[in-house]
Amino acid sequence: MTPITSTADLAELCARLEGQPFVALDTEFMRETTYWPKLCLIQVAALGGPEAIIDPLAEGLDLTPLLKILRDPHVLKVFHAARQDVEIFNNLGAMPVPLFDTQIAGMAAGFGEQIAYDALVRRVLKIDIDKSHRFTDWARRPLTEAQLSYALADVTHLAEIYPALRAQLEDAERISWVTEEMQAMCDPALYDVDPENAWRRLKPRRHSVKYLAVFKAVAAWRERTAQQRDQPRGRILKDEAIDELASQAPTDVDALGRLRSVPKGFGGSKFGPELVEAVREALRDPESYAPKIERDGGAPPSGGAVVELLKVLLKARSEDIGVAPKLIATVGDLERIAADDRGDVAALKGWRREAFGEDALRLKRGELALVLDGTRVRVVPVRRAVRASA
Repeated sequence: MTPITSTADLAELCARLEGQPFVALDTEFMRETTYWPKLCLIQVAALGGPEAIIDPLAEGLDLTPLLKILRDPHVLKVFHAARQDVEIFNNLGAMPVPLFDTQIAGMAAGFGEQIAYDALVRRVLKIDIDKSHRFTDWARRPLTEAQLSYALADVTHLAEIYPALRAQLEDAERISWVTEEMQAMCDPALYDVDPENAWRRLKPRRHSVKYLAVFKAVAAWRERTAQQRDQPRGRILKDEAIDELASQAPTDVDALGRLRSVPKGFGGSKFGPELVEAVREALRDPESYAPKIERDGGAPPSGGAVVELLKVLLKARSEDIGVAPKLIATVGDLERIAADDRGDVAALKGWRREAFGEDALRLKRGELALVLDGTRVRVVPVRRAVRASA
């Protein structure tokens, strides 16, 4: 098996892919010691062919023909657990739309949350695949025939899985259930690497203007430094340090050195003065620099108990319809529903409202009860007479 290493060969492959209704794709990359993912292999396959491995590390290889396929609105791009693959291609300027993620589809098909690729192959195709090369150093050259065969199998099986999985969802009238999730995955905002927006990936614990201004500034400094040095964010500064820095707002390196979450000697490194200057800059005009965060009303006094009841209801309803709970609602959704019947959450809209949201509101109003029937939780209506006498 010979990977594609020339632009001419890649253009020939992509010319054969242009008329395909869908293309299965996967990538192999390295990221353990870098900020930016290092793309090492790209695997592509259409049902019945063609199929190929592309070596993006090959000298002189221009990926433009493949990027054109990724942008083509007439070719569906099929991935499994697409998030990191989409990020890589988005960084190359080619958001792969339209997209179909078999892991998300598996949740709607009743295969559980975040089903692994080998488990999905086993469930749909009834075969076991060899995962012995899972931890290969894909940046090393040359790759063995066994390693290349392993990589290509990820997309040849995927090309077989997609039609079967889609047919199953269509028979169950659930294709629309996953469409919204897949569209959301192609939102460029998910892959935004602007340092000034880095704070959005974190959870501020306070809401004072000073705290938020420093929180945003430190997150931006870390993101910018990680990008410039091509190092993981955590190697520059841990997430928990950002909260402490925002709380203490140190304006000199001595104060920086007294913080527990900041590495020893950090203030004496070249990072120390840079970080302190970022804090000072934020504090010059915190009102204008601090992000504006809309605070919800929070959970009611008994919100914790209500959320726990909603979790049980979600589990029961997801078992009833054979869908992974995560596809219907997150814990954050349940917390907002507990606080507000009109909360702006997906679980109170569309098919999710029909499958779960309406019952969640009825449970809050005391119109439904959760009953243990052996090992299964049943959802039963509460009779008006019983409620009136309570």
